[in-house]
Amino acid sequence: MDAQPLYDLAPIARLMLLGVLIALGPLAWVGLRNRGSSPMRRLQALTVLTLFLTFDLVLFGAFTRLTDSGLGCPDWPGCYGSASPVGAHTEISAAQQAMPTGPVTHGKAWVEMIHRYLATGVGVLIIVLTVSAWVQHRKARRDGDEGPPVSPWWPTFTLFWVCLQGAFGALTVTMKLFPAIVTLHLIGGLVLLALLCVQAVRHTHRAQGRTPVRLSTGLRWGLVATSLLVALQVVLGGWVSTNYAVLACTTFPTCQGSWWPEMDFGQGFQVWRALGMLQDGSHISFAGLTAIHYAHRLMAYAVLAALGIVWWGLRRAHVLPAQCRWLAGLALLQLATGLSNVVLDWPLVAAVLHTGGAAALAVVLTWALVSSRAASAPQEFSAPSGASRVSA
Repeated sequence: MDAQPLYDLAPIARLMLLGVLIALGPLAWVGLRNRGSSPMRRLQALTVLTLFLTFDLVLFGAFTRLTDSGLGCPDWPGCYGSASPVGAHTEISAAQQAMPTGPVTHGKAWVEMIHRYLATGVGVLIIVLTVSAWVQHRKARRDGDEGPPVSPWWPTFTLFWVCLQGAFGALTVTMKLFPAIVTLHLIGGLVLLALLCVQAVRHTHRAQGRTPVRLSTGLRWGLVATSLLVALQVVLGGWVSTNYAVLACTTFPTCQGSWWPEMDFGQGFQVWRALGMLQDGSHISFAGLTAIHYAHRLMAYAVLAALGIVWWGLRRAHVLPAQCRWLAGLALLQLATGLSNVVLDWPLVAAVLHTGGAAALAVVLTWALVSSRAASAPQEFSAPSGASRVSA
């Protein structure tokens, strides 16, 4: 069989058309649900819905990775030069016959292409957000009215970011699941969620006439520090997943019967290398995989402690009640799914939920940060009823 070119732009027009068709559903829903509302209200609803659909996209991306479907179509942006696996039936069948459990099968090809279709649809929605934000901004300046609650440069940068994500998605395929690229693709998805969350919260606060809640300086900085710890833990978790190091430790709380198993951090955190390999061409050792896994586990203790402290601080201060509840629930979810991945041999449901929990934590922490600010004195708080509600 002839070698498949890594890039084939022939189907790109059909893929973009599919993305537009997918985006028409959410756009129609927002239009019908908010008919008669102001353009600003429709922009707020579309921003919240785009955030929700992007979260779903991140979950489906995790499913794609965890089912080994990332190379289900070994070229980009189509599948063997076609816009869908239907047009590539012959090539996929040949690859599946040669390797029945290999990276290219009909099922894996559909999973990979559906992920690309959904990503294209989200990209179209962000284009609409960007255009709408600029239209509203210019109309407000012309009429002397109050403009959108966020600068139109926010959705513009979000559009740039989603294009960058598309580039990393292409590199994920063409560089054959290079761990650093796949990890950056995962991180980029969470950054995209955070960007959309900032805009959704600010739009919603404007619609509800609310202002950020005041937190004591210590609690505010605790929230910032916890967010940074969670971000670092997400990077470590992505590195575990993209290196398939979850099963390096199959017991808890010890690993391989030891509190400090044999580890090689130099190998484990050698970043720029192919999957399963080192830069010198040799295979990564089990000690290297153990180091990757155990670093993530040790950081998890610090993250859980930080989340607990912030949860307690918010609860005592009677502020951000919705975010407080979400933080507690997500911390428990991450603990349960993380343990399940270790002791239950990495079940697919638990693994997808673990990634989803990380994404949700990123969203909730961003929500809390945007919904609050440091008070001028520790005793200054304000917690208006329902201040933390975000709705479409």
